[in-house]
Amino acid sequence: MTAVIEFEGDRDSTDGMHGARVCAAWAAAEKTADYVVYERHGRWVYASGSRASIILRRSDVRTVTAEGVRVAPWSGRPALALAAAFAELGLTDWRAYGWLGFDFGAPSLGVAEHVDASSVLAHLLVPEFEAWVGSDGISFAGADSETERRLTELAASVPDESVRTRAVDVDVDDTGFRDTVAQAISEIRSGRYEKVILSRKIIVPFEVDLPRTYVQGRMSNSPARSFLIRIGGLEAAGFSPELVGSVDADRTLIAEPLAGTRAFGRSPELDLIAREDLLSDAKEIAEHAVSVRTAFSEVDGVATQGTTAVTTFMVVRERGSVQHLASTVRGTLANDAGPWDGIEAVFPAVTASGVPKSEAVEAIYRLEGNARGLYSGAVVTASSNGEVEAALALRTVFREDGTAWIRAGAGIVAQSNPDREFEETCEKLASVAPHLVERTVSERSNK
Repeated sequence: MTAVIEFEGDRDSTDGMHGARVCAAWAAAEKTADYVVYERHGRWVYASGSRASIILRRSDVRTVTAEGVRVAPWSGRPALALAAAFAELGLTDWRAYGWLGFDFGAPSLGVAEHVDASSVLAHLLVPEFEAWVGSDGISFAGADSETERRLTELAASVPDESVRTRAVDVDVDDTGFRDTVAQAISEIRSGRYEKVILSRKIIVPFEVDLPRTYVQGRMSNSPARSFLIRIGGLEAAGFSPELVGSVDADRTLIAEPLAGTRAFGRSPELDLIAREDLLSDAKEIAEHAVSVRTAFSEVDGVATQGTTAVTTFMVVRERGSVQHLASTVRGTLANDAGPWDGIEAVFPAVTASGVPKSEAVEAIYRLEGNARGLYSGAVVTASSNGEVEAALALRTVFREDGTAWIRAGAGIVAQSNPDREFEETCEKLASVAPHLVERTVSERSNK
């Protein structure tokens, strides 16, 4: 049964952020349960608790339900392991939320030896209840009356508060990123691969209030999707610039590669100059073209013959502190391909890995020197009617085991310059780094 509560007056607020504030307040009030907040087209869902969960590690798949815990080995393709795990839940009507780590793509790409056997490739849950927030009010599914009452009261008292943020310095190259880029350029010019996306990680030197950070960051970003999650000890707040891929109920697979970057938001005049420079830069155009070529090949590999097409090519999309060249590739899944097969085919995103993908991912494991985890993986929603959507986990602040960090990368090709690629990571980190909110002393003591 679904209940609907309408807002009194204009509760969506003039900045369109009421849904983000409500869901962040619910997340902040939740002390124990896992949750996922996910924004799609101006509507937010808050999915809380776990009727069932699936944890896919490199060595096994762990399924947790009310009946108990089942652990089983698996081999081969992660997509098949996930599809089988959902089928074994025995649920006929479900929605699931969670994440796929960057390592989810390693087995299919033939580089699984770089992934520890205990590493989590995917963690998804079927929630106990969901609450949707939009301009038309709040609706619930699966929530008991006490939960509806409690969340409705919290939503009614959410203020449009002003919060002090604490920025992190991103301009120091203390990880040797420029040297790593130079090594990659040398390998590209020697013919080992065409393109690789290398990233750098910055530890946040204070305790972050993720729900408030999510609201502050969302106010300054224009993401394709946004999310706030806590699942299995991993927390993240992010503003995804693109979909890795999505499969609709009609079996249409969509990939939306963004490649080619310039700063945005400095001033109308500077933004226009940067846009024109982006559209005319040979290096950026070449980087984008090889990404679209790869996305087309990947979609075509699981699509019905003749259905794959580039429906949008090299437009500019504004994403917070940066603007990107963007394209869209579509195809209809072949009869022998399921939705998870479609997601696996385009995973990890070519714009977060490289070309050719196997060689680029191997280089990432070898050159970066630390596990990406959820970074450049995806936050995922799925349903029993065959829909899956995977939002690329970039422009995100992460927290696990008491430590928070941010991370950004740049696409390296033969024409790259290490200084410019470092500058690009700074531009991307500016989508998150200035908007971090520190948890107060009183809040830390009440944890």
